[in-house]
Parts: sequence; C-alpha cells; structure tokens
Amino acid sequence: MKTRCYSLLLIAALVIVGCSGSAESSSQAEVSFEEVLWTRRSVRSYDPTQKISEAEVRELLTAVQEAPSWANQQPTKYYVAISQKAVDAVQNMVGANKERIAGAPVLIVSTFERGKSGFFRGVQTNEIGDGWGAYDNGLSNAYLVLQARAMGFDTLIMGMRDADSLRRFLEIPENETVMAVIALGYRAGEPSLPTHRSLDDIVSFF
Repeated sequence: MKTRCYSLLLIAALVIVGCSGSAESSSQAEVSFEEVLWTRRSVRSYDPTQKISEAEVRELLTAVQEAPSWANQQPTKYYVAISQKAVDAVQNMVGANKERIAGAPVLIVSTFERGKSGFFRGVQTNEIGDGWGAYDNGLSNAYLVLQARAMGFDTLIMGMRDADSLRRFLEIPENETVMAVIALGYRAGEPSLPTHRSLDDIVSFF
C-alpha cells in the first residue's frame, strides 16, 4: 500500500514539474513588449526567400483594429498587395524606395476616410479638422509596425508614393486620403541602430 502511495506521489510530482516546465518554455517563447520596441527598425533590405501568407496578414490587421481612434470612428483602411502582380505594380509607385523594398512579399497601402475623425454630426470640432484622421491613421500604423515585429516581421513606412496611381490601381474611393505604403517582410540583415534626440530636447515638465 505504501509503495503504491509513493508511486502515485511520484507520478503527481512529475506531472506538476512537466506542466511547470511547459509553461516556462511557452513564456520564454513569447516576445516582450520591450523587445518589440527595441528591435523594431525601419528596414530597407528584405529577404526575398521568405514569404508571408494572407492568413498571417489577417492576423496582423485584426490586432491593428485595437488601435484607438476619435470617438471610435476607425477611419483607417488598408489595401493589401500580396499577389506577385499587385506587389510588382505597387512597387513601381513608391519612387526611390523601389529598390529598398525589392524583397518584401507584401505591400500595404494605408488610407483614412475624411470627415470622420475630428467631426461631430458632420461639423468640424476644432481647427485641426481632418488632421485627426491623419492622427488616427498614424496610431493605427504604429500598432501595425509593432504587431508586425511581435510576429517576427519587419516594416518600412513610406511617404514617398504616387497617390493617384495607387488610387486608380487599388480602386481607392475619392473620400479617402492615401497616406503611406508599408512594406512587410523579413529583414535581410541587421539594420543599424539610429540615434535619438535627448529626452530633455523633446519633453517639458511643469
């Protein structure tokens, strides 16, 4: 009887240790928010051998929907070039950045609907007006690049783009402002760490 009890206790202990070890391994596999912040870079060289699936882009953009916006207006829209034909076309609409994003498997065009953020019942709330739409778009894009990094991807936000050509090719409605094209892929090498202004240059305490 005692031998049986000892055996049961030993099995229980092994199960507990096993579960604890699995939880620890799982926890260690997760990327911390600090690591996301410190490893995110504007990447200008992509590995053409690594692809990203539509399912992964959907997972990414589902997380991006958690970004805050004026009165939850959610003015940001995304147009995803993921087929080779679409990627090649959009790649020709980003000016000098074309060569820098040559290996990126996905290009995402970011827009916002005018007349939503910064307005109440169609009336502009303050002097910024549709600037709030651009502000909300920036918040959404920030979520995008951070979530992308958490998923192991890299990005480059490009303001140099041919908005008219993008609008025609992707059939973007006239009431949307084309903001940026965002390259999504895997870095081909380690980008350099940029320097930042000192905290006292950008912060004032009162």
